[in-house]
Amino acid sequence: MSSLLSSPARILPTLQTKSFQPYFSSLPISKNFISLLGTSSSMPKPAAGNRLFSIMSSAEPPNGLQGSRVKGAESFLRNVLASMEAVYLSRNPTAKSILELVRSAHDDTICYDHIAFRTFGMDGHGIDSLASFFLDFGYTQKEELSFPAKKLKAFWFSPPSISNAAYDGDGVNGPLPRVFISQLLVDQMSKQTQDIIRKYTKCSCNGKKHAALAGALGSLTWEKPSHSEFEQLTRESEYAAWTLVNGYALNHVTISTHRLKSHLKDIKSLNLFIEENGYKLNSEGSVLKVSPDGLLLQSSTLADSISFEFSDGITASVPCSYIEFAERLVLPQYKHLPETEVKEYHRRDGFEVGNADKIFESTSKQQQMANA
Repeated sequence: MSSLLSSPARILPTLQTKSFQPYFSSLPISKNFISLLGTSSSMPKPAAGNRLFSIMSSAEPPNGLQGSRVKGAESFLRNVLASMEAVYLSRNPTAKSILELVRSAHDDTICYDHIAFRTFGMDGHGIDSLASFFLDFGYTQKEELSFPAKKLKAFWFSPPSISNAAYDGDGVNGPLPRVFISQLLVDQMSKQTQDIIRKYTKCSCNGKKHAALAGALGSLTWEKPSHSEFEQLTRESEYAAWTLVNGYALNHVTISTHRLKSHLKDIKSLNLFIEENGYKLNSEGSVLKVSPDGLLLQSSTLADSISFEFSDGITASVPCSYIEFAERLVLPQYKHLPETEVKEYHRRDGFEVGNADKIFESTSKQQQMANA
């Protein structure tokens, strides 16, 4: 199924949110990650620091137009996120089941702490290819995280605060999530692996300019690889192999546990609840990953697998995505606040390299075998 026309279409499932219907929900997506080759003309790329979308300007247009612009742009952003989420839920039954389980256990509302993507740091297909979309809609680039052993780097992006005060809904209809985007440092890989990655990023043409669209459609921007190429990447970097067959699809979404209303707001209680219901958690390091300051607690399931038909006719199981859980504790300077007065900005922000390094292992064969 190397083209949209030759692929059997199916309809994206209805989202699990209570009142949000994505614009793209009627678009077809491919079971095997349809390849779409971009053909748009080249456009100059503004510096990262200057990519804030015009709606975030402090200059108020006449006749109260600023509010409508913000509302319209945010509606579009949430439609894109909703379509990304729909693709994610259609391919990852564990994530879908856990979200439903947590919602139904106490009629709870789920907020996403962050969503995450993986990319190739080559030919413009790295972090910038996705970051440009989020920066255009008011996100702010934050700290860089480095993972030398895995030959990765990442940036995280904070959501625009202008919107979240008005949204207390569920999932993508709730507070906008942080965004975590990582990339493989391809120039540090072997020549054979570099050649394979370069082959597919080059055949993507201008697909890198439409990374967010590819994620929303569940489509690769390059042709399907051969099974032998996938295996070569797996031997050197499971991250590289994952990205080759999943492209810009969501790598994971993360439940913000402290925003839950029941006893499951304590991540240890949630972990136990998940395991008691028969789901395996990533045990790399330990099930519960704790930052050195003790204020960021994280855990995750193991990735689901999906059947993938490679270009040489071989069909094999490949790792897909997983779901994460994060509890952010109150910063020491705000410990005196009553719990009812604690807001998200009173809690530990950002990410932790040690935690994230172990969370990456949720898609590894070693974790799959250890938890079999």
